[in-house]
Amino acid sequence: MSFAEKITGLLARPNQGAEQMGGVDAPWYMKYGGRLLGIVGAFFCILFGLWNVVGILLLNISCLVSGILQMVVGFIVMALEAPCCFFCIEYVNEMANKVESRPLWNRAAFYCAIALPPVILCPGLSSVFPCGLVFGTGAIYGLMGLGKKASREDMAAAATSPTQMPPDGGQMQMGTDQHITLMEDPDVWRPT
Repeated sequence: MSFAEKITGLLARPNQGAEQMGGVDAPWYMKYGGRLLGIVGAFFCILFGLWNVVGILLLNISCLVSGILQMVVGFIVMALEAPCCFFCIEYVNEMANKVESRPLWNRAAFYCAIALPPVILCPGLSSVFPCGLVFGTGAIYGLMGLGKKASREDMAAAATSPTQMPPDGGQMQMGTDQHITLMEDPDVWRPT
């Protein structure tokens, strides 16, 4: 495998593992947009983390710790979203492949969780903006993990109770049976 083929293979990774498992059915702009937002957020986390580390000159220890955490968050997100940036470290590619094979809600929860501590330690624009981008990446992965919206017929079938469904499985007929309404509507049967 040539160097160019290896780089091409590393760049063609948006949720590749989840698609092979038959999981993600998200539009292409969500896949690439989430990855791009993660890369941009990681870059700004590293950049503004360095800015927060300069807070030691003002004797602000919490901003120093926040800046260090922010740079670590940036490197982790960059390693997971763009492992081609760390092509000289072989373990990064293995770690990124392992994360790709996990469900998307795991990545979403992880990104949202690691984005919060730097903001809590040093709440300022230099922490909120880049960590907000990482949090937004987690939100996009969470939305992709939810999947596509069901069709109207599927939602209507899920909203009806089994007692209202006709025995042949066809469309529900609206009737005047008040017993079903009394049992299912909490405003009607709530004691006063």
